[in-house]
Amino acid sequence: MSLKQASELLRQHDYPATTNQLADSYGDYRLDHPNGSETLGEVLQRVGSETFGTSGEAEEMLYSAVSSGAIGRKGYSDRDPTTLGTLGPNQVSF
Repeated sequence: MSLKQASELLRQHDYPATTNQLADSYGDYRLDHPNGSETLGEVLQRVGSETFGTSGEAEEMLYSAVSSGAIGRKGYSDRDPTTLGTLGPNQVSF
């Protein structure tokens, strides 16, 4: 399942909800990343014991607690301006 699909699951839950309640309901769902996968339960374990007042808070937690496998190329941004006095990064072709 994608992060977007996991977000949709979290939106359907009744709030307030704790990390334990979310883990009991959705912990076995597997999140697929560009560089691997993990369960929603593994993501929730990183957060510890929290209570989410809204689905928006739970979604923010999801996006901030996923493993580095979800981010793709580390340190890459095509939106950062080139630093003054440099030629910028070399073109990378995939």
